[in-house]
Amino acid sequence: MAKEVTNKEENYSLWYNNLVTKADLAENSAVRGCMVIKPYGYAIWEKMQFQLDRMFKETGHVNAYFPLFIPKSFLSKEAEHVEGFAKECAVVTHHRLMASPDGKGIVVDPDARLEEELVIRPTSETIIWNTYKNWIKSYRDLPLLVNQWANVVRWEMRTRLFLRTTEFLWQEGHTAHETQGEAIEETERMVNVYAKFAREYMAMPVIVGRKSESERFAGAVDTLCIEAMMQDGKALQAGTSHFLGQNFAKAFDVQFATKEGNLDYVWATSWGVSTRLMGALVMAHSDNNGLVIPPKLAPIQVVMVPLFKNDTDNNAIIDRIEQIKKSLEDSGISVKIDSRDNLRSGFKFSEWELKGVPVRVVIGSRDMENNTAEVARRDTMTKEILPAASLVEHIKTLLVQIQENIYDKALRFREANTFKVDNYIEFRERLEEGGFFLCHWDGTAETEEKIKEETKATIRCIPLDNNDDEPGFCIYSGKPSKRRVIFARAY
Repeated sequence: MAKEVTNKEENYSLWYNNLVTKADLAENSAVRGCMVIKPYGYAIWEKMQFQLDRMFKETGHVNAYFPLFIPKSFLSKEAEHVEGFAKECAVVTHHRLMASPDGKGIVVDPDARLEEELVIRPTSETIIWNTYKNWIKSYRDLPLLVNQWANVVRWEMRTRLFLRTTEFLWQEGHTAHETQGEAIEETERMVNVYAKFAREYMAMPVIVGRKSESERFAGAVDTLCIEAMMQDGKALQAGTSHFLGQNFAKAFDVQFATKEGNLDYVWATSWGVSTRLMGALVMAHSDNNGLVIPPKLAPIQVVMVPLFKNDTDNNAIIDRIEQIKKSLEDSGISVKIDSRDNLRSGFKFSEWELKGVPVRVVIGSRDMENNTAEVARRDTMTKEILPAASLVEHIKTLLVQIQENIYDKALRFREANTFKVDNYIEFRERLEEGGFFLCHWDGTAETEEKIKEETKATIRCIPLDNNDDEPGFCIYSGKPSKRRVIFARAY
């Protein structure tokens, strides 16, 4: 292998860190808790961004951009919101540096203190709703459907590349509506957009559900989410969509003239996904050979490796490969030719397996004679010899099959590791092995907190599929319960 990766069965956490760095997705930066997203990793994020942006625009949303800095006083206008983010906020207090009195360094200029301190955005509800006050005057200005692609800062104590960093990239949608019903409909629409993206592009089966009151977004009336299972049995929240009611409209006095000529506060939503999806992609599909990237998100879908023998053969092989590459690209498939002559073919194979390229095509002198090519699949690590004439059509079909197979494998894993449990002792024992646990809960925050304290498991969501609507008794308190919820340990 080009770069050895720790066995995930031995040390899952180290395996993940190895994979992210050795596959050239990201690395730690000089700033504690922050990461450098490397070109290959950013190329995957760009494909995610492109597809999500297209889906947002198909549902009527437009992009805008709002300031990185938020006046500290804005956060205090929505009490629950500021309480939820206060411990994570980075604050700018001065706007200038100066040479130190001893001339040996740089210090903050004490005369350059800001009149009002600025918070580096942990999320943008406050600055956006202060802006919306100027944009919304009448029902004719509604709905307002805005998204922004941005970076945010949340001062994390324990960080891990992509999954939890002090600064990360994301999108955040912020919409305003005339009625409560329209805002709720928007909240549901966007969580389903996220679910569609996760399933169809990330090949990641997700459960759509509602957060418990304790797990809601700070300042929200209701939070919907998509939850995915990673290969160690832990849950990962992959996206959230929030119904904000009129909380932020009232905090920032955003009123509109109704059709009847009255004044009313608008109804709001916000929703977002982040580069945490990159971590999910790695943990949901990859193996001990490296990344496994679904073809729809792979920056390189096909890598072509010529097997060189002599200059005469080399030129003919390269010509053949270039022809095939053009035909594949004409079919919308991204292709890279690895013609480096200073590396053995085995090293190249391992390197592209590490990077998760879905299909590898190898052509050598014997293939030229037989008019064939060797085609290898990254998802199953199998290979076959195919006639060159049918190669392009075969690869087009193969990419679809690989996408479906990666999803099916992840779905089978989730189903095999989802359990109905009605006994708290059994719950605690099985929790050590990981998985999703469908359990009855009495609906109280007290019980939820006790279970979290004793097991480190949280209610990931209350599924919206209604398949688990059955009466029962809470596994902890024994009190009546209307339906099961999903408990799991999570990232």
